Amino acid sequence: MTIAGAQMNKQGRVVVPAAIRRDMGIEGPADLIFRFDNGVLTVETLDMVVEDVQRIATKYIPSGRSLVDELIAQRRAEAASE
Repeated sequence: MTIAGAQMNKQGRVVVPAAIRRDMGIEGPADLIFRFDNGVLTVETLDMVVEDVQRIATKYIPSGRSLVDELIAQRRAEAASE
């Protein structure tokens, strides 16, 4: 766990401390997601959130099934019927 302080300016801007950026794997510009729940502010990169969603969704997709292939086939069938 890394703990670091920061200050917010009048415009609401906060610089994420270097130690936190390093531990989060942020090397340059990054899209951040802020979540505030029960008095706790959580900051994650967009990539972290996407990975979490993918991990959750994987539980519901049978092994060997490609939703992308199914979507492409569905779109082609729709286009052929037009």
